[in-house]
Amino acid sequence: MSLNRAAKENLVRALAVSVIEHADELTSLDQAIGDGDHGLNMKRGFEAVLATLPGLADKSLPEMLRTIGTTLVMKVGGASGPLVGTFFIELGKAVPEQPTRSDLVGATGKAIESVKARGRSEAGQKTLLDVLVPVQAIFAAGADAEAIAAEAAKAAVRTTPMLATRGRASFLGERSIGHMDPGSRSASLLIGAAVATLTIEAGL
Repeated sequence: MSLNRAAKENLVRALAVSVIEHADELTSLDQAIGDGDHGLNMKRGFEAVLATLPGLADKSLPEMLRTIGTTLVMKVGGASGPLVGTFFIELGKAVPEQPTRSDLVGATGKAIESVKARGRSEAGQKTLLDVLVPVQAIFAAGADAEAIAAEAAKAAVRTTPMLATRGRASFLGERSIGHMDPGSRSASLLIGAAVATLTIEAGL
């Protein structure tokens, strides 16, 4: 898979817009079980990423991903900045400039393991890992872009009946049940935007 400069710019823009356009939804979700600032924080982070275009797209793919991650760590508050930022940083460390699908599977797997370590969490605890882990599984199994995006959306919905045992929502105990995890929702939005763009630009 090879992404030219225009394709990289389109990818960054799609990722950012997917979050920015859903900021109010993410805020509403977080108001139910968190601080209520997830949407605003994520929007601020991806607006900062957007502000670095078009120069960001001039970088190599690995450097571009690492820069996105560093920006998110610096600009996004709460737990989301370090976790989402870590994913992008570690993805950038692991992916080659012109990755094959196998390269992407391996790189995303390593990035997810880094998110687990950073958050000291696993899938099943009502966090973004409840989207990342099942999506990674079907990606590794050969699922196409449409199936990956669909699984991301469904996985976010599956967090609704979960009991939160990590993050701020865990303080609510059983009151966390019945609400979709906002981090899982933002992860599903980013995955949907990524696979849609990569399908158009690189035939994922």
